[in-house]
Amino acid sequence: MAQQNLGNKKIKVELIDNFLVVWNPKEGSHLYKTAYYGKPIGIPKPKIPEFDVPLILDLMEGLYLAETGQIEIIENKKPVSLKTLQKKAMQLYEEFEVKYTVYHDLRTNGLIVMPGIKFGCDFAVYKYGPGIEHAPYMVSVKPQGSTISATEIVKAGRLATTVRKRFIIAVPNKNKDKEDEGKTKYLIFKWFKA
Repeated sequence: MAQQNLGNKKIKVELIDNFLVVWNPKEGSHLYKTAYYGKPIGIPKPKIPEFDVPLILDLMEGLYLAETGQIEIIENKKPVSLKTLQKKAMQLYEEFEVKYTVYHDLRTNGLIVMPGIKFGCDFAVYKYGPGIEHAPYMVSVKPQGSTISATEIVKAGRLATTVRKRFIIAVPNKNKDKEDEGKTKYLIFKWFKA
């Protein structure tokens, strides 16, 4: 999906505690329509992409939208820097940097990324978006050099099969000596009966 702002105007978003609020429903609807960013207040599963309520963004979505120049974040009527927002997100999310690297990579490649907590993973990933399809992928992020047990893989695989999704482990490369630094490797598991 094309990611665009309203003309050349950045959407103003207010930082309140650990959330970002788009108060203007037209701008919030635009972000939601563009690539399913945020959640409209009081509408758990929007049937239509336009709504007349504010939109709530989480910090990961907000950081990505701010980095890509689509929104401007303010707190107490003052601009919030990307560095400040990133520090706040690092306090809120466990292993934020590696998770954000994967989030950024998936979004940049045109995929829709939602929290995957209900599937026991980091992200539920869509090609087209919620309401259009069920998320075909569940993604768990692992830092480079970390381990995963065979039992964890089997548990995730069984869950993925039960909910008809592909289980993926994403490993961002943070090795600054190699030419593929910053690239993420995706390990996709396919389950079959023997």
